[in-house]
Amino acid sequence: MSGSLAPEPLPIEARAALALQLRRSSVRDVAVMRAIEQAPRALFAPHRFRDLAARNMALPIACGQTMPASAELGRRLEVLSVRPEHRVLEIGTGSGYGAAVLSRIAREVVSIERYETLAVEAASRLEALAVENVRVLFADGLAPAGALGVFDRIILHISLKEAPKALLDLLAPGGVMVFGRRPAAGKGERARLIRLESAASGATFVETDRGACRLGAALPGRALAL
Repeated sequence: MSGSLAPEPLPIEARAALALQLRRSSVRDVAVMRAIEQAPRALFAPHRFRDLAARNMALPIACGQTMPASAELGRRLEVLSVRPEHRVLEIGTGSGYGAAVLSRIAREVVSIERYETLAVEAASRLEALAVENVRVLFADGLAPAGALGVFDRIILHISLKEAPKALLDLLAPGGVMVFGRRPAAGKGERARLIRLESAASGATFVETDRGACRLGAALPGRALAL
């Protein structure tokens, strides 16, 4: 695509530090590690935080949202078990950084964002990077409208009590969904990272708790901006 940005590769010291951070978070999937290394995180960060983009830390973005730390994102994607032939649905586009990483692993990515400001900006960044296998939609990710088809993998960058039925209906037989389960009211616990794997028949699910995670509570509906 003409006019696309050509991201500069990370210096060797930064790549080594990033690989160490990922391993400390128990990320071992080579495809995930390579995709995170290749995705230019600085281009998805607000200008005032770009000097911090190489660090393993969450960064604030518009609409009161955050860009996940690289190791936290890598952990979620490893649990998701994405392969090159997979079609992936992402709920919570944010800056577009997660979609950029997923684009390097999956065949196709549909990413849904409830804030119009974030959706427009994320789509613009991905287009500038000539990412052609990602489609960003401004919509309610908890109850998406329209014919999206089925997905091999679904990831929600949010926490909620249970996986939404509207999204489970979009999961292909044998597919995997990853989301955060919100702790019970009044408890000071962190959300838990949950992996749901659909049976080959698509009628039942096997649930696995993959430990504590940093995922904010889900918000329904759409919004122009915060």
